Amino acid sequence: MQNVLANVMVSIPELKKGSSAVMAEAGGMPVAILNHSRVMGYLVPAKLYEQVMERLEDLELIEVIKARSGEQGIPVESG
Repeated sequence: MQNVLANVMVSIPELKKGSSAVMAEAGGMPVAILNHSRVMGYLVPAKLYEQVMERLEDLELIEVIKARSGEQGIPVESG
């Protein structure tokens, strides 16, 4: 059985009728888009998408920091 990772689910015809109402009902959370009772995608508010992307970027930076944590520094002369 397919996992649904949203509390609000809507069919494509319902979404076509009123996407603004669907997003309002979701209260800023993702909406699962169903086609024949299968999740075809998720509708994610812009603010939440931006937060997710920032978090992913932070996680990538953490991995770079961990990878470089054992490196020796190189002395640099200012001037």
